[in-house]
Amino acid sequence: MAKAQQGADSTSPDDGLGDVAELSYEQARDELIAIVSQLEGGQLGLEESMRLWRRGEVLAAHCSTWLDGAEAALTEGDEAD
Repeated sequence: MAKAQQGADSTSPDDGLGDVAELSYEQARDELIAIVSQLEGGQLGLEESMRLWRRGEVLAAHCSTWLDGAEAALTEGDEAD
């Protein structure tokens, strides 16, 4: 599992995941929802499921980063008052 976590933290241009950094929160969230739906459908082969799982991990981490930044901005705003 450590290897999967490592993949979620770092991407390289040749792994097909480097574009995630350019997505807005909403784009990443919507794609993650679509991936979860596909995986829950159970109609995919193992390789495709694993590819989608890896992308989902990266998308989830990206969304978390966006939310952490929003929370930090709100916290800073409260402290300024």
